[in-house]
Amino acid sequence: MTNPADLDHILKHIAALSDLPEAQSLKRLIDYLRTPKDDQEASNAKILELIEILQANPEYGEGLVAFILRLINQYSQIPLYVDTGIALDHGFFQSFNRLIAHRFLPLLPQEDSVVELAAYLFDQDNDLQWLSTIAEEHWEALVDLLKVKSDDLHLVATAKNNILNAIVILSYRIAGMGLHPDLMIAYPQMLNHSAAFVAQNQEAVLFANDYRKAHDLDSLTDIAPEDDIYPAQLLVMLEQCNDIVVNVRKRIYKTGISIRLTNLIVRLEQSLHRMGVLIALLCDKKQRDNAIVELTSQIALTAKTRYSFSYLIESNTKLLSRKVTENASKVGEHYISTDKAGYRKMYKKAALGGFFIAFMATLKILGYRLVLAPVGSAFMNSMIYGLGFVVIHIAGGTVATKQPAMTAAAIASTLSEGNGTNNKKTQQLIKLSEIIVDILRTQFVAILGNISIAMPISLAIAYAWVYFNDSPMITGVQAAHLLHDLDPIHSLSLPHAAIAGVYLFLSGLISGYYDNLAAYNKVGERVKRHPLLAKIMSKSWQDKLGNFVEANLGAIMGNFIFGCFLGSTATIGYMLGLPIDIRHIAFSAANFVHGLFYLPAADLTWQLILISFVGVLLIGMVNLMVSFSLALFVALRSKEVRFFEWQRLNRLVFEHFLVRPLDFFLPRNESVKYTRIDSEGRIIYEEIIDEKEPQGRVLPDSYVVRRLGRLSKKKPQENESPEVVDTAENVVNDATPPAQHDDFSGADNPLPKPERPPNLPK
Repeated sequence: MTNPADLDHILKHIAALSDLPEAQSLKRLIDYLRTPKDDQEASNAKILELIEILQANPEYGEGLVAFILRLINQYSQIPLYVDTGIALDHGFFQSFNRLIAHRFLPLLPQEDSVVELAAYLFDQDNDLQWLSTIAEEHWEALVDLLKVKSDDLHLVATAKNNILNAIVILSYRIAGMGLHPDLMIAYPQMLNHSAAFVAQNQEAVLFANDYRKAHDLDSLTDIAPEDDIYPAQLLVMLEQCNDIVVNVRKRIYKTGISIRLTNLIVRLEQSLHRMGVLIALLCDKKQRDNAIVELTSQIALTAKTRYSFSYLIESNTKLLSRKVTENASKVGEHYISTDKAGYRKMYKKAALGGFFIAFMATLKILGYRLVLAPVGSAFMNSMIYGLGFVVIHIAGGTVATKQPAMTAAAIASTLSEGNGTNNKKTQQLIKLSEIIVDILRTQFVAILGNISIAMPISLAIAYAWVYFNDSPMITGVQAAHLLHDLDPIHSLSLPHAAIAGVYLFLSGLISGYYDNLAAYNKVGERVKRHPLLAKIMSKSWQDKLGNFVEANLGAIMGNFIFGCFLGSTATIGYMLGLPIDIRHIAFSAANFVHGLFYLPAADLTWQLILISFVGVLLIGMVNLMVSFSLALFVALRSKEVRFFEWQRLNRLVFEHFLVRPLDFFLPRNESVKYTRIDSEGRIIYEEIIDEKEPQGRVLPDSYVVRRLGRLSKKKPQENESPEVVDTAENVVNDATPPAQHDDFSGADNPLPKPERPPNLPK
């Protein structure tokens, strides 16, 4: 282990070089503190060692912060604040082509970027994991020890000038995104509330000027004014902008969303959040430490992932999964039964699906009699599966294994965005595990409904075939082959079931995609107004068709394409020489019955019956586990739930099974309604929903009010809300002429002096 004296020597060296900083000395400190990514205990021990030395030697902390500030001042800081950690306005293929070109002809480094400095300092592959293992309280204690000497206040003034410039730049960007045409199309009421995005920009410019003057930053000093500037109006405007984004999110379920709009909303949310972080750096001592830690983490992340293909794919698939899951989650809620009535209803729907599946399996068996080319065979099987699933959906039935992808999206809708506190995430995951138990119980009764009807109907079909025909439907050899395909030991039935599980997962994404497509492109309304349809059917029937298409397009396309996947896989495997096929529990149950019925009595043994039936059950388990795990992984990933939390979730579900296994098979006694989480991360249970109650805060037409006077210089007290700091001259009808403000200038990329904006209408 490294001698603690080495750390003391490094800090002493940094303090001595605080006037002439160079990156190598800071890298020595980081190299000393770095530990293996999985060694959380060692990581925190190293940080505690650093904290103890800084506590014993305050001059080391003063030297370290002066060293870092002078080093960072050698680089351009504004891109750090306005770009790092915020999604780019680039398409996937544009970014992908850029990275490919970088592999052959490397991009020129941005020598003046802080990210280049971070790439030099954090040059190990495990740095991100290492930083994530350090406890939050240790970060806060470390930042508290980094004090600035009075002789170095000009360094703080320079940093604050850059932060103020970054706030104004971000404010202009937020205004541009908030007034984007795509956003107004998605949320037409935006025209009534768009002034919030304009007003926040005006408040940001005024705050920057007032803060710069009060702290005398233009003379590169950072005096503490008697009455400090507090951005009350700016915070109110940012809150209103956030409320508008929340309302846009709520409309997504009805209006749909495009990848472009998804990216726009993500960038808008991240920019609003970054504005809050930068304001906290200047005005909120309680949140300043967290803001510094967050920015440091974002710098390290950007430095490690800027040329990464995997991170590019991850971030873009996260956008795609968010786009699909946000529209599909409402549908998935209908597949979660929480009481006896819902349990019985799900069984009836699954039983209807099992009835149709018995005939579909029979048609597929009869298809073996036809002599077809491989492509013809694939087409026939695809139509049997695809059209059959569509008929089941239209008739009101359900196929058990089709549900997980939709229920996983419903699960994701209960989670809050981003990474909250550990306590909040723990509360979410505990409640989330309870939802999963309800889903698995619903899947159990759905499977029971499918196979309990599919098997006797298949037996009745086989008996009727023999009764009305002189020859059996299949030969004994074909019957033996059907049973062999169910053998979990001597055949590839379980890997083939996993392939079917992947298709089930993909069909859920396809359903979500087409549901979103129908809503975003207003397919139903366009069908209702189609001129050709108007000529061949009445207005009422055209309206019914439009409503049906809008409500069912996703389910129909998901079912049909899923059927095409199932029907063509074996043929594709044959053509490619690969041993791939599919196994689905409902069809396997029907094949199980046909195999036993037509197998010669001499070959029928109880061992064969048992192993084949166990194979059917295992096929169903693999179908569900693969499809549900993939769908849940994508859905949780769209909400940025980290992988180790996924492991905690698995453990919670398993522990529930050990304690109360019957919960996975028998319904609840009471009815429960799942809705979104509350502000503390708890999932809200509601037994009665009052439809008349407004969902969320309503935005009135006069939501944005422009002040005409100057802000009070007084910072609000602990028990006083930011809204009450306005003086009497700040009312909307005040006609006080605008006051003059100082030039908006700074140490980095100075901005022009802004004109006082015109008054907004009431």
